[in-house]
Amino acid sequence: MPDLILLRHGQSQWNLENRFTGWIDVPLSPKGEEEARNAGQKLQGRRIDKLYTSTLKRAIDTAVLALAAARIPDLPTERDAALNERMYGDLQGLNKAEAAKQFGDAQVHTWRRSYDVRPPGGESLADTAARVIPYYETHILPDLKSGKNLLVAAHGNSLRALVMHLDNLSKEAVLKLEIPTGVPLLYEMTTNGTVATKRYL
Repeated sequence: MPDLILLRHGQSQWNLENRFTGWIDVPLSPKGEEEARNAGQKLQGRRIDKLYTSTLKRAIDTAVLALAAARIPDLPTERDAALNERMYGDLQGLNKAEAAKQFGDAQVHTWRRSYDVRPPGGESLADTAARVIPYYETHILPDLKSGKNLLVAAHGNSLRALVMHLDNLSKEAVLKLEIPTGVPLLYEMTTNGTVATKRYL
């Protein structure tokens, strides 16, 4: 059975500063680099045939550090903005407490925790899913069906959208889903592309 390993990037500098990051290309924090290396240790001994990442540095660097720690040599790699984090529009760069002062706690909570309400100039989780899931079906799934073991290094919301699809979660259930930074999530897939088992490594 092919493996699909999902890896949320390690803590970024703006995660540390509690800022809305979205598509801003911020680096990993020192803790995030360590999380990436720890993830790689959990991947040691596994065969991985191909890497998928977003186009953002924090996901790319997480994959590079993890694969180095796993002693897995250079892999064929696809990078695509379809796997980028949810775009937070006017909230990007704001500290979450600052955003609450500016827009109100209730409004910021709605933007963060509803499925289809967009922040100003940004994407909802539904919008994120509308690019992640077609990309999965046209790029990643065919590789799985051909028997390749894949690593996907991406972001909290792009991976939530993908897990929603893989696990058949409702719109309500996905809002409660938390994916930890730097912890590989292993899906063992059947050859027809359905999920056999899943677990964190």
